[in-house]
Amino acid sequence: MGLLSAVMLLVRRVQNPIVTCCRHYRVKKKWATTLPHVASSRFALQYFDTNYSLQFQDLWPSIRISLLSEQKYGALLNNFSRQEMVAQHLTSLHSTDFLSEARQVIGESPEMMDEDRLSPEPSSTSMEESGRDTVTSLSSTAFTCYTFPRGDISRFPSPRVDMSGLLEYYLMDAASLLPVLALDVQPGHSVLDLCAAPGGKTLALLMQNCRFLAANDKSASRTQRLHKVLHSFIPRHLFKEDRVRVTSWDGTEWPDQGVFDRVLVDAPCTADRHSLLEEENNIFHRMRMKERQMLPALQTALLVSGLRAVAPGGDVVYATCSLSQLQNELVVERALDIADSEHGIRASIRDLRPFQEIFRNTFNFHTNCRIGELVVPHLTANFGPMYFCKLRRAC
Repeated sequence: MGLLSAVMLLVRRVQNPIVTCCRHYRVKKKWATTLPHVASSRFALQYFDTNYSLQFQDLWPSIRISLLSEQKYGALLNNFSRQEMVAQHLTSLHSTDFLSEARQVIGESPEMMDEDRLSPEPSSTSMEESGRDTVTSLSSTAFTCYTFPRGDISRFPSPRVDMSGLLEYYLMDAASLLPVLALDVQPGHSVLDLCAAPGGKTLALLMQNCRFLAANDKSASRTQRLHKVLHSFIPRHLFKEDRVRVTSWDGTEWPDQGVFDRVLVDAPCTADRHSLLEEENNIFHRMRMKERQMLPALQTALLVSGLRAVAPGGDVVYATCSLSQLQNELVVERALDIADSEHGIRASIRDLRPFQEIFRNTFNFHTNCRIGELVVPHLTANFGPMYFCKLRRAC
C-alpha cells in the first residue's frame, strides 16, 4: 500500500509539473516586491533636486548638469619621484601648475595684502584677522599640481612607475588640495589626518615636509587602500624613520589630545558626485538610510575630536565633498558650541575669502557661503564640490 501511494504521487507530479513551479514562482514574486524601485543614484538626484534647488536656486541647474558630467582631475606631482622630467611631460600636454598661476594672481593684485580689504568687519569675532596668512602660505607650498585650462576636458594619462618603483603623479580632484593649502603645514609640524583614506590629501600633507604625520581611517578596508597608495608614492625609509603612522581608530575618540600643530578633518559625507554616478557603495542605498541621516552627528563628533587633538594656537581644517549646508556650515557651528560648552575649548573661524580671488582662474566658488569656502562644479571647470573651513584653537 505504501509503494502504491508513492507511485500515484509521482504520477500526479509528472502530470501537473506547473503546480510546483507556480508555488516557487509565487515566492519569488513576493520577494521581488521588497526590492527598491529606484536606483540609489536616481534617488540621490531626486533628493538633491529637492534640497539643492532651494539652497542654490537659479544656480542649481548649472551645478546639476556639471555633477552629472565627467569630473575634471589634476595631476599631483610626486615629490619623491623624478619631478623635472614629469613636469616637462605634463607641460607638453598643455597643462599648467595651478599653484604657479595663483602666485601670479597675487603678484598682479598687491591690494590683496590690504588688511582693510580683507577684513571689512574688523569687529567680528569670527573673522577677527585678515587672510594675510592665507596669501603668504602659498609661498611655502611644497607640492605641484597640473590642471588643464578652463573648458579643456582633456584627460591625463595613467601615471607611470619611475626607476625607484614609485608612481610619478597622483590623479585627484584638484579642489581637494585647497583644504591642505588652507591648513598651511610648515616643516617641523606634527599633523593628524583624521579621516585619511583614500590618500590624496595625505600625500599632499607629506609633501609639505611635516615632521610627523598620523594618517587615520576607521574603516579597515579603506585603511588598506590608504596603505597601498602611500607605498606606491612614498619611499620606504619614511616609514622606517617613523615619520608616517597609519592607524584604524575611531576618529571620534582620538586618544591624543592637544598635541598636534595641524589637524585635517576630511569627514565622511554624502559624496554628492559619487552618489549621482556610482551605484557601488552609494550612501543613498535604501539599506544605508540611517547611516546617511546620522552623517551630521558623525561629522560634528569628528570635528570636535579634531579640535581636542590640536594644540592651543594650532589650526583645524574641516572639509567635505558635499554641497549640503547641513553637513558643512551647520556642522562647524554645532562643533564650536559643543567644544566650548562640553570641553572648554574655544576656537575661531579663520578668513579664507582670499581663496576666491587667488584661485579664480581654476575653480568656481560659491559667493554666498556663510562660513568657510565652497567650490561648486561648473562645466568649464568641473572640479568639486569641495567645502573647507579653517578653525584656530585658542585654548
